[in-house]
Amino acid sequence: MNSKKKQMCFDWGPGEMLVCETSFNKKVKSEMVPGCPFIHIIRKDVDVYSQIFRKLFNESHGIFVGLQRIEEELTGKSRKAQLVRVSKNYRSVIRACMEEMHQIAIAAKDPASGRQFSIQVSILSAMELIWNLCEILFIEVAPAGPLLLHLLDWVRLHVCEVDSLSADVLGSENPSKHESFWNLVTVLVLQGRLDEARQMLSKEADASPTSAGMCRILGDLMRTMPVLSPGNTQTLTELELKWQHWHEECERHLQDSTFASSPHLESLCKIMVGDEAALLEQKDLLSNWYHFLVTRLLYSHPTVKPIDLHFYAQSSLDLFLGGESSPEPLDNILMAAFEFDIHQVIKECSIALSNWWFVAHLTDLLDHCKLLQSHNLYFGSNMREFLLLEYASGLFAHHSLWQLGVDYFDYCPELGRVSLELHIERIPLTTEQKALKVLRICEQRQMTEQVRSICKILAMKAIRNNRLGSALSWSIRAKDAAFATLVSDRFLRDYSERGCFSDLDLIDNLGPAMMLSDRLTFLGKYREFHRLYGEKRFVDGASLLLSLMTSQIAPRSFWMTLLTDALPLLEQKQVIFSAEQTYELMRCLEDLTSGRPVHGEPDAQQLQDDDIETTKVEMLRLALARNLARAIIKEGSLKGSRG
Repeated sequence: MNSKKKQMCFDWGPGEMLVCETSFNKKVKSEMVPGCPFIHIIRKDVDVYSQIFRKLFNESHGIFVGLQRIEEELTGKSRKAQLVRVSKNYRSVIRACMEEMHQIAIAAKDPASGRQFSIQVSILSAMELIWNLCEILFIEVAPAGPLLLHLLDWVRLHVCEVDSLSADVLGSENPSKHESFWNLVTVLVLQGRLDEARQMLSKEADASPTSAGMCRILGDLMRTMPVLSPGNTQTLTELELKWQHWHEECERHLQDSTFASSPHLESLCKIMVGDEAALLEQKDLLSNWYHFLVTRLLYSHPTVKPIDLHFYAQSSLDLFLGGESSPEPLDNILMAAFEFDIHQVIKECSIALSNWWFVAHLTDLLDHCKLLQSHNLYFGSNMREFLLLEYASGLFAHHSLWQLGVDYFDYCPELGRVSLELHIERIPLTTEQKALKVLRICEQRQMTEQVRSICKILAMKAIRNNRLGSALSWSIRAKDAAFATLVSDRFLRDYSERGCFSDLDLIDNLGPAMMLSDRLTFLGKYREFHRLYGEKRFVDGASLLLSLMTSQIAPRSFWMTLLTDALPLLEQKQVIFSAEQTYELMRCLEDLTSGRPVHGEPDAQQLQDDDIETTKVEMLRLALARNLARAIIKEGSLKGSRG
């Protein structure tokens, strides 16, 4: 495929692709020499091999299954509250994994792996950031007023450097003289944490009497800022009026140059009146455009309506980037959320993130919120199902996570069953324990073909390892008559060679399963004959032995063994076989001896075997003749005594 005309060959597996070059060196005519000896394995879902991501997959599986079982009749507030709780559970799992990954990154001794773990931390952080915003906008569906409170919590949760900064400043001997003191106060104001900012200003007032008056005035402005608290009963109109008065008071202080002698305090007051230039001066402390957006809304439009969010978001992004850089994928995802374009959020996340976990679970949750009903894909499945199928397929590439994938397929009503059937057949049955798990899953779902296929595979493995009992039980479970016949023949061959049966418990308890094939029936009945003989129930045993031959159920190759088994019964003191039964045995013996093939020039071993066979036949004929005579005399005397 390049200028040297090298070609690539590839083959898909369940979760990976094999790639190799197929260009051959044609200089040597006698043999084709490959130009490249390497085969490359390209994995589809690398994250399934990460220990932390496996934890994420395992923990979230239970939340997913619980969500599918939420009662459909739950409506209104109770249903919404339950869906919000599910969303928070998903986020707590992401955060737990993120914190664990962060600890591993810190502890990493190798710088390269440390960097790799740090990248994973930032991916998990971005996932939680996006999910949290989607929760506020699409699941909580917060109205004007509470919307800003949720967005403030969102920013505070994700811009958390302020806590370590606060610890540094407050831990010093003289906090107000600390080099980061004003940075800390500014960040607290930017995040709307005005109570904490006031406490910091009181430290400045104590340390610097000249600025004490200004600190007190600004502190009072912070204290009196109208905020809609969750339990507050005031209306949005009342809040807007109060906020307008407060805003005008802040403006008046700036016009009166109240804080002119203190640039820091004046800058804080400008932030509190929503001065965009003052806010943009704090770019480093804001760290990102969405923090800038929320701070701007807090001090300029505290009662912003959800429908207007996208306008402020777009202008905040443009102002913050200032044409110096292009938006990152994360910026595009957040912007799509602020525009309430759910499908664009899912599309952008599918492109940007390294696995299907996020989009599959978020889409499923949004589908339960009845937000995706109108969106069907052109190839017959809806978006929720398509993403869940992709995610579950990735899980099946892993040696143990495939068990989670089963439940995801179960909850895909259109294509889940077919996908599960295709994937479950590809699971390598490395141990019998794993095979039993797979089998139980198939049996619970009435997947008859897969059950039969797995049982046949296990039966083949068992017979290769000479475990005949296991092979027989698997072939019975598979209801495979041909394979049951093959295993039964192996049992009979073993018996002929060793003179005893292995796996007696299994053969003794075949029950109705022995009807699966004639050979299996014969094996079960022949074992029953041995049991009757052992219990000295000779008459019953003799009848059973004869019926096995006359009903043609016994393989012809085994007739001589059956006739040899009859010898001890023929030699018993009491007559076991009746005259009629003896005639039947004689007929069977003649059929057997007359139908024997004629060999070519025999070797020494053949001659020896023929001698043994001839001796057996002669012994049988003699025993049968003697028994016939005894039976006729016995039956004649019985008739005479009755007469």
